[in-house]
Amino acid sequence: MLIIMDGYGEGKDYPGNAITRANAPFMETLRKKYKHTLVKTDSEDVGEPPHTQGGSEVGHFTIGAGRIVWQTLEEINQSIKSGEFFKDKFLREAAKNCEINNSAFHIFGMISDQGVHSDIHHLFALLKFAKMRGLKKVYIHAITDGRDVPEHSAKKYIEMIQKKIKEYGIGKIATIIGRYYAMDRDTNWDRTKIAHDLYVSGKGTFEPNPMKAIDKAEKLGAETDYYIGPMLIDKNGLIKNEDSVIFFNYRTDRARQIAKAFIKRAFKDFEPSKRVNPEFVCFGPYSNRAPVMFPAPIVKNNLNEVLVKNKIPQLRIAETEKYAHVTYFFNSQIKTQFPYEKWTLIRSPKCPSYADKPEMSAPEVTKKLISEIKNNDYGFILLNFANCDLVGHSGVFEATKKAVETLDVCLKQIVPIAQKLGYDILITGDHGNAEYMLYPNGDPCPSHTTNPTIFLVVSDKIKNPKLRKGGGLKDIAPTVLKLLKVKQPKEMTGKSLII
Repeated sequence: MLIIMDGYGEGKDYPGNAITRANAPFMETLRKKYKHTLVKTDSEDVGEPPHTQGGSEVGHFTIGAGRIVWQTLEEINQSIKSGEFFKDKFLREAAKNCEINNSAFHIFGMISDQGVHSDIHHLFALLKFAKMRGLKKVYIHAITDGRDVPEHSAKKYIEMIQKKIKEYGIGKIATIIGRYYAMDRDTNWDRTKIAHDLYVSGKGTFEPNPMKAIDKAEKLGAETDYYIGPMLIDKNGLIKNEDSVIFFNYRTDRARQIAKAFIKRAFKDFEPSKRVNPEFVCFGPYSNRAPVMFPAPIVKNNLNEVLVKNKIPQLRIAETEKYAHVTYFFNSQIKTQFPYEKWTLIRSPKCPSYADKPEMSAPEVTKKLISEIKNNDYGFILLNFANCDLVGHSGVFEATKKAVETLDVCLKQIVPIAQKLGYDILITGDHGNAEYMLYPNGDPCPSHTTNPTIFLVVSDKIKNPKLRKGGGLKDIAPTVLKLLKVKQPKEMTGKSLII
């Protein structure tokens, strides 16, 4: 049984560490009784550029692959550096569409420099491309972050964009909206509709000055950049049928809903204020109905493939917010459910901020898991608890402490029953978050970290296991195979953490 506590990092104890400051006696008991080590979760160890935060997508991808696979961020960076980016077939076709129809070229995505969902430097590369092609109507649709970066940093990124617009002499900011609306992944279609209505009909607050628009959004109630409501900056920048849209987010889970609203002609998840189907190009594989500039890498003999070949029954269980991670991302971005896999989804609660409900659906996930293992014989179980990450993203320290304490209660229920049923239990994280909730100046830190995470082996069958130091997430799959006594394929280059 592999338990991934999303956003559970290992950091020094200080007043902003919600993990060390939480009352979590059961986890403390496990740490004292059983062997554990630390594993790396960031940068090159998950296929990302140096000094890049870890993330749930790349974390689960790396765990499931059992090797380091260079991720889309690095692939895009290298293509820009080499110049191949500017020769891309789909980009050139999008530009040609604008030239033929005298239509607009829209650059659309989240303005951030942390590389979790997007990178603002890719926006700059698209501006450069538009300049090279001599495009006249170029509009930028900025999605503000406030989660993977400081909560009130949108103006910094708007200023960076304005400098590039001035440098290239091309482009205008057309809209601004927070990722709470434009990047929902939990089928809150009412939020997606608000973003879509802004893009196609201009429904929102009009403010032609982007900097003043941020101020106005805060006055209208946006607590952080994450919650900025629909702000219309340029009325000429609405997305129309013959336009081209380049969505430069590359991470798939939070791009799917808004992309679907533009791409699928028979879209029915909400009634748009205007039905618009522009030429739409995706950076990542979040739609099979539109061109994808950077397809998912093909990973042969990942953990799932090996388990399926050996006919080992599996259970994957998580609440909605992390369901894609224990299925799609863990399986190397393959959507198909394979034989011997059972996927179990528990609905996440509907609330604006998980700080309001820090337990999320962890108690329901726990209850369902216990029922499953009592009534079925699984060879491998993957469980994700979303709390430390999703509540950590709220930036609310006390709520994040409560999230950690909730998981402690859940683990206390799961571990004894799983042990009694003969399971070896591996407890780990996929990246840090909850262990660093306050910046040195006291401001809330809602973002991921570059810290390692724990890898704890709870087993009474393995007497005094020796654990390897200096490992990473890539080494977890080989460890699982070793415990299952299944041969590790040569493509899986990680090494078991149990020596």
